[in-house]
Amino acid sequence: MGVLIYGSRVSELEIEDRTLAHLQFVVATKLRRNEQFMLTWNHGVERGSGRSAIWISPYIPVHFKFNGGRAPKLNRAWLEALLDGANSPAGLHPIPEAGVGAPE
Repeated sequence: MGVLIYGSRVSELEIEDRTLAHLQFVVATKLRRNEQFMLTWNHGVERGSGRSAIWISPYIPVHFKFNGGRAPKLNRAWLEALLDGANSPAGLHPIPEAGVGAPE
C-alpha cells in the first residue's frame, strides 16, 4: 500500500503501489505543464464511505512514497484514461485498471 503525502499539512492517502505509480505519472505530467487540477477519491466502507478532494497545484509540495522497491510497468491505456479525467472539469479520479486494457 502506497501513500500520497500532500501539502505542508501532512495528509496521507493510502493507494496501492501500481495505482500510485500511474497517478504519479499523471500528476507529474500536469505539474510539468504548470496545470492545476482536482484529485477526488472515494472512501471505502471501512473508512466510513464518502469521498474527498484536494487541489493539486505546482505551488504545493507533493510526495509519492512506495512500499515496493520496483517500479511497475505502466499501462498506456490506463494513463490516457487518467489524463483524460485530469483534463476534465470533474478532475482526476483513481479509476480501476480493469477495462482500460492490459499492461503493455
